[in-house]
Parts: sequence; structure tokens; C-alpha cells
Amino acid sequence: QVQLAESGGGLVQPGGSLRLSCAASRSIIFNVMHWYRQAPGKQRELVATIATGGDTWYTDSVKGRFTISRDNAKDTVYLQMNNLKPEDTAVYYCNTVWGRNDAWGQGTRVTVSD
Repeated sequence: QVQLAESGGGLVQPGGSLRLSCAASRSIIFNVMHWYRQAPGKQRELVATIATGGDTWYTDSVKGRFTISRDNAKDTVYLQMNNLKPEDTAVYYCNTVWGRNDAWGQGTRVTVSD
């Protein structure tokens, strides 16, 4: 099994930026990696995906503002978030499929507010 640990969340004003990190305990070079988020009272939603070859996908609401990237040498995935909006407020989770299991981190909280 792989352990995932997110970091980088915090409180930021609208229009600000944050970079989230997801550090894996094992090599993720062969893994498709995802960032999800869950806002208060809402279902968890897929935000961004990065394939093993670097192809990316974003949900419409973050296109042009968020960038997912990976550093396989560091077993780490990033989510650069720019021009943050109050509706981006959520707990952000890193995810991958490991064997037959879904692996999740503990999440990192992002709050966008004045």
C-alpha cells in the first residue's frame, strides 16, 4: 500500500495563490494521480488528473487557474492554484489507485476568504 500526505493548504484572500503538495511513500511513476476536493455540505469532486505521461485533465471550474504537475523523482504531485475564489474553499485530497485499493491522503484545508 502507498501512503499519501497532502500539505500546503491555508487561508488565502480571493485572487491569491497556493501550491498544494502530495508526497507518496512509494514510487508513483506508474500511477495516474488525482486531486479531489470536498466543500462543506457537498460531495467530493474530482478537480484535476495527471497521467503517467504527463497528460492532464481539469474540471471546468478550475481550468486556466489550476495546474497539476508531478515530480516522479520526488514521488510528489502538486496542485498550483491561482486566482483563488471563495468557491474553491474545501478540503483537498490526493488520490491514486494502488493495486485493488483507492489510496487517499488525510487532506489539506483551503479557505478562500477576506
